[in-house]
Amino acid sequence: MAAPHLILIALLTLLASGGAFATLTDRASAGRTAHPAPSPSAPEPTPAATGTPHHTPGEPPTSADFADIRTAPRAAPRPRNRRGASTGTFTSRCGRNTEGHRNPDNFIVAPGVANGAHHVHDYVGNLSTDAFSTDDSLRAADTTCTNGDKSTYFWPVLRDITATDDGADPDLNTGRVLTPARVTLTFRGNPTAKVTAMPEGLRAITGDARAFTNGGANARAQWTCTGFGDRVLTDRYPVCPGTSQVVRVLDFPSCWDGTGTDSANHRAHLVFPDRATGACPAGTKPVPQLRIRLAYDAPDAPGFALDSFPEQLHKPVTDHADFAAFLPPGLMERAVRCVNSGRHCG
Repeated sequence: MAAPHLILIALLTLLASGGAFATLTDRASAGRTAHPAPSPSAPEPTPAATGTPHHTPGEPPTSADFADIRTAPRAAPRPRNRRGASTGTFTSRCGRNTEGHRNPDNFIVAPGVANGAHHVHDYVGNLSTDAFSTDDSLRAADTTCTNGDKSTYFWPVLRDITATDDGADPDLNTGRVLTPARVTLTFRGNPTAKVTAMPEGLRAITGDARAFTNGGANARAQWTCTGFGDRVLTDRYPVCPGTSQVVRVLDFPSCWDGTGTDSANHRAHLVFPDRATGACPAGTKPVPQLRIRLAYDAPDAPGFALDSFPEQLHKPVTDHADFAAFLPPGLMERAVRCVNSGRHCG
């Protein structure tokens, strides 16, 4: 066995050489970027780990946001008409916004706030509509509608996102704005009762511009294609075959509380009828129900998208529309008579 003092000398020699090796390693590392050692704490959870997908505000739709209209669910049937139903229609003809009346305002939900909508709206009807519109300014303005209808009808634009931008947009909406090929504004009846006239200045909204993050409770828009109106999508854009056009269908609430022209949340004063029966809730009465139908010559999917708030990611479920009623009293009376008598006027 080696003497104890010899073992001690060997150990000291090893320690000295280890120190020299460490010194050489430090010198070799000089001039390189230092990287801190990993933190002993757990890393931040990734989107996949939490189940929450990662999204960049304003990012375009993906292929998952589109579906072949031929595989879409059948549209829910309209409630059966009962005794006393109002079965007629009245159509207001207001063009398709070839005038290019557009802005990112919404005087109903953000009055007096320029760019209060944070997405561009298409307008037909009243030619003066912007963030600062009032009842008086709307009454005094010109209109694109026939018969003197000064109502304002508006919705977020649809864009060709494969085309050159129509100018810088602070809210990350990009692409060329598509003018609708056809705009149809139809006031319909109620399957259980006669309708009553809307008051002048009645405000109405349908859908939810924040439905992607809010959930779909107030989502109402339907997407379809010409020739496929019996099939609809709500949370997907349609892939339309051949020369079929992309279609948006926006139905408005039509059960009025009989007092206000607006409410704090812009919904309580005018609500939807029961989905199954079409009857209005107690304490409300039916007014003519506005349906806006928009048809587009859109590029092939996924080359088009709605304008939206950046965090809503252009999702189709966020489609919505707004309306303020300024039909002259005589025209409103005519519309009510047509709807209640079962005629189709316009």
